[in-house]
Amino acid sequence: MIEEPAAAEASLDPIRSRVLAALAEPGSATMLAARMGLPRQKVNYHLKELERHGLVELVEERRKRNVTERVYRATAASYVISPTVLAALSPDPSRSPDQLSARWLLALGSRLVQEVGQLLTGAARAGRRVASFGIDAEVRFASAADRTAFAEELAQSVAALVSRYHDEAAPGGRSHRVIVGLHQIPAGPSAGAPETQATHETRATPPEAKTETEN
Repeated sequence: MIEEPAAAEASLDPIRSRVLAALAEPGSATMLAARMGLPRQKVNYHLKELERHGLVELVEERRKRNVTERVYRATAASYVISPTVLAALSPDPSRSPDQLSARWLLALGSRLVQEVGQLLTGAARAGRRVASFGIDAEVRFASAADRTAFAEELAQSVAALVSRYHDEAAPGGRSHRVIVGLHQIPAGPSAGAPETQATHETRATPPEAKTETEN
């Protein structure tokens, strides 16, 4: 999880993003230069910038004649830029919550990235795993009416489950956040525009289903 603006800027540079991807396996500036078709000095410069921001790390130094070859690797298998990088511009779910708003759905997703990222960072420092659960499914509706009925039934089901299991006074209980979303799958550029917001974007998370997430 990238939470520093300078690190985010460094990772978004086209060459540096290629270097990060290439360093899923350890490599030196010489090895990367040959693989990427770039001058070694240029690759070495970008490596130093990535190292300065903690995105790559030195794993080995090899002595070859009068030259020391430094071998690096990426500090993570993948990176996500936290919404906190643009905190002042980040969408806020508390502003105009609307189950039929795509912007609210985006704000919820932004908060999800931020909160889960914080949990992962804290768990990594403690040497623990984050307890989580996710569902990813695809459904094709025959009509807008079917989609609306599905969303309503899903919202009722989630609300019933939350009501059944939520215990505000449970000693030692841990709060979790439940988010269920429904959106049209983006199509290719030649497939035409998506349906309008009023008919295709919805939110299946009833207000009573919102609770805080903790590890």
